[in-house]
Amino acid sequence: MKIGVFDSGYGGLTILEKIRLQLPEYDYLYLGDNARAPYGTRSYELIYHYTWQAVEYLFQQGCSLVILACNTASAKALRSIQQNDIPRINARMGDVEMVNCLGVIRPTVEVVSQMTQTGHIGVLATPGTVQSDSYPIEFSKQDENLVITQQACPMWVPLIESGEHQSEGADYFVKKYLSQLLEQDDQIDTIVLGCTHYPLLLPKIKKELAKTGIRVVAQGDLVAAKLDDYLHRHGEINGSLSRGGTCTYFTTESAEKFRENATLFLRQNIRAQHIELK
Repeated sequence: MKIGVFDSGYGGLTILEKIRLQLPEYDYLYLGDNARAPYGTRSYELIYHYTWQAVEYLFQQGCSLVILACNTASAKALRSIQQNDIPRINARMGDVEMVNCLGVIRPTVEVVSQMTQTGHIGVLATPGTVQSDSYPIEFSKQDENLVITQQACPMWVPLIESGEHQSEGADYFVKKYLSQLLEQDDQIDTIVLGCTHYPLLLPKIKKELAKTGIRVVAQGDLVAAKLDDYLHRHGEINGSLSRGGTCTYFTTESAEKFRENATLFLRQNIRAQHIELK
């Protein structure tokens, strides 16, 4: 059995890269639903439908654990999958936890809530993730006194996926959204990049914030460390996982287009296979 990593686009590759650095011995399947991206502006119902199609496909391909390396999917689909779909599948296997699905929001929140000194945290995310209020809800579970301020960044993902994230146009939108965030709360000392695409803008973000002392947190290392801990605590799933150090890539769009764009995130050539989700 393998570890599946799913994203609506390419951003999940930043999570996959960090997971493989921390846990290189396992076998992985990555699935990008690139043909139907972006998910950020779609309804809860449609995001759940698309996400479950992808998760079920990865289970069918031999994954016993699937990571939703997508904040929008984690915000809008994970709970339904964990509460309704996963128990149904495990029940067919004799009520033993043999498959599971995890997201990226909770592990991020668990760590970041301990980082802030002022208790004021900013979240930069897609419109869908912001509208879901998943980050404020999860942070409140850690500490109800934390002050969470969100800012939607609708132009960042299109800039990144079009290869324009190093352009002057990207500078403009980085400054715009950071200014809008800090205008809401000037006591923010920690900012979460609540989309897995955003690490590609990290150099520009850090440059813009250089004189503020604000800490910027990407999710990859945090998710990888939390996954490592999860596997140590769940021997039944850990024991089911194969260890060959391989990684296979699936996409719902052109395999060649996926290969070309994936190099922006992985900085290496890969081979991908086109699939259709139904």
